[in-house]
Amino acid sequence: MTVLLGIELTGRRVLVAGGGPVAARRVQALRVAGADVLVVAPQLCEELAELVEDRVVRWRCGDVQEHDLDGAWLVQTATGDRTVDATVAGWAEARRTWCVTAGDVSVGTARTPAVTQTGDVLVGVVSTGAADPTRSTRVRDHLAATLRSGAVDLRRRRSSGRVVLVGGGPGDVDLLTLRGRRALAEADVVVTDRLGPTAVLDELPADVEVVHVGKTSGHHPVPQAEIERILVERAQRGQTVVRLKGGDPFVFGRGGEEVLACRDAGVPVEVVPGVSSAMSVPALAGIPLTHRGVTTSFHVLSGHDGLTPAARQVLHDGATLVVLMGVSMLPEMVAEALADGVDPALPVAIVENGATPRQRVTRARLDEVVARASEVGVQAPAVIVIGAVAAEGLLDG
Repeated sequence: MTVLLGIELTGRRVLVAGGGPVAARRVQALRVAGADVLVVAPQLCEELAELVEDRVVRWRCGDVQEHDLDGAWLVQTATGDRTVDATVAGWAEARRTWCVTAGDVSVGTARTPAVTQTGDVLVGVVSTGAADPTRSTRVRDHLAATLRSGAVDLRRRRSSGRVVLVGGGPGDVDLLTLRGRRALAEADVVVTDRLGPTAVLDELPADVEVVHVGKTSGHHPVPQAEIERILVERAQRGQTVVRLKGGDPFVFGRGGEEVLACRDAGVPVEVVPGVSSAMSVPALAGIPLTHRGVTTSFHVLSGHDGLTPAARQVLHDGATLVVLMGVSMLPEMVAEALADGVDPALPVAIVENGATPRQRVTRARLDEVVARASEVGVQAPAVIVIGAVAAEGLLDG
């Protein structure tokens, strides 16, 4: 057998002969494909009965007859009776209608592949000789893992252009999501920040364009408006553009602004969430943001905003305060907190370079943390955690 076609079944009639679990599995796959499914069987298993009750598929009660094939684009037999299946396959062949026969694939004119889908790429595995579903499934699973790993170049060669905002996580490539890695495998252009899993860029094909737009404290060589222009312009050229960000695009990543810029320009845009450094970096340092008997909530603050009234209330209420991009503002925030009556003995932990080999944790009381940070030379990037959960030894017990 030679496989030549992928068949579009959306809205097209498919006859399924049989009402047992095998037929139910076939029906579920056909539903995903958008087919108009008619099930013919004297009785139905529970799963199929529920689909009929929900009016997802239609059912004719009784033995399959030749007229049931009227208008069908595809026939699938799963009656459990080889003689009946062969008869239905013969009717289908006489009508020049493709037929998959569950009991004996050699009888039908088509086979159901073991499939895996990654984005809009669908891969199916079938045997061309004797049926061997176990082998097909093994090969399918191996291919699925390879596709998800991002090791395959999935770039579209004919594309209308789009932008994908990818949250890369705190820095370790292993913390980049599978969907994010797949998006990178489809990219023609990657517009990347300074932070995040930048090591993954070395794994991209050599002809992928990489545009560095990263910012450092007080130094923004590529203004936000220019970043948005780059995204829109490259997508309008028909390219797939990945905007690779550290953490999550919607947590102080200005991802919302970039989405709006794309939509205003009529450019398709997708967001792939990332592992936010606000939660992951403390976790990697052994600091739980919530802990039974200690605190049940946390608040995330941009250090650029200083200690807002809401953040002060968080500290008074005993919740955890997580500060991103706050190293330069640490003295001012601590002074404001102490002036507002926050407990000077409140624990503080500063985690530098989270999720990298250079990760370092500095701990001190609130009234001593500025001096301690200066003493050890704390530098950005760092995540600051203020609250009882930052106490050393919390998880020892």
